[in-house]
Amino acid sequence: MNSSLGSISIGTRIAAATICAVMLLPSPNASAQESQARAFDDEVLNFLLESRNQKPASQATAQERESAVDELTNIYLVSDLPRAVELGEGPRIGAQLELQRRVLLFNAFANDFLASNEATEQEILDVYEETVALSAPKEFKASHILVESQGAAVALIEDLQEGADFAELAKKHSTGPSSTSGGDLGWFTAKSMVEPFSDAVAGLDDGAFTMKPVQTQYGWHVILRVDSRDSPPPPLESVRDVIKQKIGQRKLQEFMSNLRSKVAE
Repeated sequence: MNSSLGSISIGTRIAAATICAVMLLPSPNASAQESQARAFDDEVLNFLLESRNQKPASQATAQERESAVDELTNIYLVSDLPRAVELGEGPRIGAQLELQRRVLLFNAFANDFLASNEATEQEILDVYEETVALSAPKEFKASHILVESQGAAVALIEDLQEGADFAELAKKHSTGPSSTSGGDLGWFTAKSMVEPFSDAVAGLDDGAFTMKPVQTQYGWHVILRVDSRDSPPPPLESVRDVIKQKIGQRKLQEFMSNLRSKVAE
């Protein structure tokens, strides 16, 4: 995502820093709180409640509402002090306020844009077929014999070339935990194995074994690729929300690119 879209996180950090700072301030007495609470309207109070509690303001408990009023009272009391007003007129605070205002406006526009340009069912299906269904990883079924030295692995390969049974050799010589099952590793994707091992498996044909030992941090391997198959893609419904978000981000990025191009003209 480009730098413009990254500004969303800036607004989050600014808001979080403001709330944390307010929590450190002492609370005024109840009467002062009630009178000062009238300095801000319900929209401000509701916004704080929803931001803090991640639920509609109407669902806030009495304690949560009291805490929010207390925090806003602190904010309004301090921000009206002559020194606070003086600080607000400085260039650094002015820049921070301007940035926060711009971030809020950007976020409001971005949310409105995404709500007005939701992914269609056809767009979702197209992305699913192009980037999800076709990118499902291949799965392999393989066995291996793990030994401590390259020489031992070479000797095992020679035995295999002479017709020895792979599973029997694994049971007799492998130091890995799969030795008891004849070296059987079951089904796996290439990403689930260390790279030298996975590369060797991917480079084999079904039924073939490695003609050279493969070294990993575990030792030296002789690998037999037993079978392979295409793994099934995830169901559309399990990735629908991710795809919708991806399409929305792409549309917003395209809008931003076009907007920047027009400005540059």
